[in-house]
Parts: sequence; C-alpha cells; structure tokens
Amino acid sequence: MSAEGGELFCPLDHRYGRDEVRALFLPEARLRRALLVEAALAEGEAELGMIPADAAKAIGRAARGGTVSLVRVEALERELSHDVMAITRALAEAAGEGGAWVHFGATSADITDSALALELKDSAAILRKDLTALARALLALAEKHAGTAQVGRTHGQHALPLSFGYKMAGAAAEVLRHRRRLDELTPRLTVGKMAGAVGTGAGFGAKAAELELEVMKRLGIGTDEAPTQVVSRDRLAELTNLLALVAGTAERLSTEVRNLQRTEIAEVAEAFDEARQVGSSTMAQKRNPRLSENVTSLARMLRALALPPLENMVLWHERDLANSANERIVIPHAVLLADDILTKLTDVFTHLEVDPDRMQANLQSSRGTVMTERLMLALTEKGVARSEAHELLRKLTRDSSAGPSLRERASAEPTVKRLFPSSELSELLDPMSYVKAAEAKTRRVVRALSEEIGR
Repeated sequence: MSAEGGELFCPLDHRYGRDEVRALFLPEARLRRALLVEAALAEGEAELGMIPADAAKAIGRAARGGTVSLVRVEALERELSHDVMAITRALAEAAGEGGAWVHFGATSADITDSALALELKDSAAILRKDLTALARALLALAEKHAGTAQVGRTHGQHALPLSFGYKMAGAAAEVLRHRRRLDELTPRLTVGKMAGAVGTGAGFGAKAAELELEVMKRLGIGTDEAPTQVVSRDRLAELTNLLALVAGTAERLSTEVRNLQRTEIAEVAEAFDEARQVGSSTMAQKRNPRLSENVTSLARMLRALALPPLENMVLWHERDLANSANERIVIPHAVLLADDILTKLTDVFTHLEVDPDRMQANLQSSRGTVMTERLMLALTEKGVARSEAHELLRKLTRDSSAGPSLRERASAEPTVKRLFPSSELSELLDPMSYVKAAEAKTRRVVRALSEEIGR
C-alpha cells in the first residue's frame, strides 16, 4: 500500500517478501479471483437451467476478459461502501443485458470466501515448494556431513559427540513434518461456499446442493459441508497456527546458525561476499549472520499473527464482521512472511560454510570428558554399579578444563586401571565411536526422507 505522497508505508511492500508472492494479494489479483467466482456461479446456474445461457456467457466473458477495471470497482466501492456490491455492479455493467443475472441467489461471503479459497490454494502451493526446497538443502548437508564429527551441546555445554550431518537430518525431518501438516491441511483450507446468507442454500431452491458442487468443481476447490454465512474460521486459524509452527522451526534453525557462528565456536558461517558485503559500519572485521538474524526477527512476527484467527473463530450467530478487517491484514502478511523466512533459510543452508577442522578442535577441547557416558556404561558392564560408576566419573572430571585429560585421569584411577587395559581404555574414549553411530543413523534418516521428499 502507498502512503500519502506515494511513499511506501509497510515494509512488506518493499523490504521483506518476494514479488511473486506479493502479487497474490494485490487488489487486482483479488478482484480477478472474485470475478472468477461470479463467472463460475453464472455458468453453473446456466448449466442447471437456473439462468439464461446467453447471460452466463456474457457474464463469463466480462469476468475473464479484463473489461471490469479495478479503477471502476474502487470508485463504486467509495460510493456504495460495500466491496462485493461494487464488484457485482461493475461486472453487470460490463456484461450488458446479461448483467441482470450477475450474483443471482448469492450472498457476498459466497464470493469472498470462495475467492479466498483460490488465494489460499495458490499460497499453499508456494509454501509447499518452500518447505521442500529447505528440506532438500538440509538433506544435502546431512548427506555431505554424515560423518563430520561435532560435539553435541546441552544447556550450552559440551555433552556427547555426534555428527553435523545428524543435526541437519533432524532439521530436515522437522521441516518435512511441516510439509505433511500442510498437505493434510490444504483440503480443509481450500474450500468455498455457494450457500446464501445463512448457509442453507434456500435462495437457490431445489438445485442448491447441485449448484454448489458445480461451482466449486469449476473453481477447483472443495466445499464447506456446513457453513454459516461464512466458511468456518477454524480453517484459517489452523493455517496461521501451522505457520507459527514453521516459524518456531525457522527460529530454532537460525538460532543454531547464529550460535555456531559465534567467534568462540566458529563451526559454521553464513556465506559472506568478501568483495562487497559490509558487516558493520564501525567494525570492519565483522562477518555477521545477517540472514539468520533477519529470520529470527520475522519468525517472531509470524508467530504473533496466529492469534487474530483464533479470535476470529468467535463470531456472533451466523456471522458478523469482527473477523473481516484483520483477515485482510493477517493472511497476506502471514503467507508473505512465511515464504520470505523459508526462502532466506534455504539460502543460508544452501551456501552454509562448514568448518570440520574447527568442529574437531572444539570436540577435542573437552579433553575427553564428552566420553564419560561410554566409560560409565563400560564400567557397569564390568560389574560396577551404575551409580558408583557415575560418581567415580563425576569426581574424575572435576576441573576438567585444565590439567590431565580424562584418559590420563582414568588410567591412573585404581578401579579403571584394574578393569581396562590401556588399549581398551583408549578405544572406549575415542569420540569417533559415537560419531560413527551418528553417521549410520544419519544415513538411515537421509534415505527415508529422500524417498519422501519427491512425493
């Protein structure tokens, strides 16, 4: 939208989001979808003998031929203070004598909600492609780094060894779960209605049910089985809550990149154009995780958009307008932000710079303590009570950031020394035994997800 003087008002108009997605929600696009619904209505009624065939043809030509201009519709809306009446009147003008049959038997929500379903169908297709692209980028990293050793961290502390590929495989699985949720939701979401003012279809007479199915078939969408004057709003609430889940995953992954790019960790980094890109206006050395931080910020905004559609489920009786105004804001913003977030994350992971040597160095910096679990289990297998083995290792790893390594401490501890020869102890404390387990699991996950991703 443009503010007074032609300046852009909303950052989504120019700073965030892709043009192809933004185009779905422009006034011209929304008008064309509403006209398609009016055309489908007239043609369905003509097919069932409810209106003259010539009138339906004239309405169809006017609706699809570009003769109904946005300028005329907006002028009529200013006069009538009613958006759908403005569309139907402009269409009737363009259809000539056939215009007398425009909108016959319908109510405004029949048009707007069915047009919304077309909008949501296109939106879901874009979001599915986005989720697929991100999952592919993550799976490529998982496959490439299936055996790349990395220290796992819990509570921000070194925990146990894994592989960077396993971390990426888990992320890909999460993204594909969202795609499954979207696939399950889409048939529930992309439904319209042609059922009149309170949803019974009484105004269409005996052929009401047949007409509604015919119109939705022509539009390529489903039918709300029992609408009020509007399509049930739980469907939109489900969409925005799904997008909130996507935002949660997006922020989790972007936060992971930001943490791993910290100077003291430095295991991964966003791609950086050394020739041109600037990290800071003051600190010339900076290479900031700019995209990941942007994703984090936008994900928080996207999650906030889940609330209004939940509130919109509570309408008075068969309908009111308490949902209408905020839906015009929420739905376009939610879809545009979700697409923007997913596209940026795909860019991050497609071009992510991974430093296996730094990962190995960080793993080794624990001085062997990341393998306490393996030694504890081995002690238990040798007859030491698990709780006693745990306490023994807890004491051995005190002040482990300095002084001898775990292997050196363990080899001098009487119980460990008695039970394990030096060679066996070295094998037990080798982090690669855990990394190999992570690699094997990563390859299993990658195979399974790669089969799914093409469907």
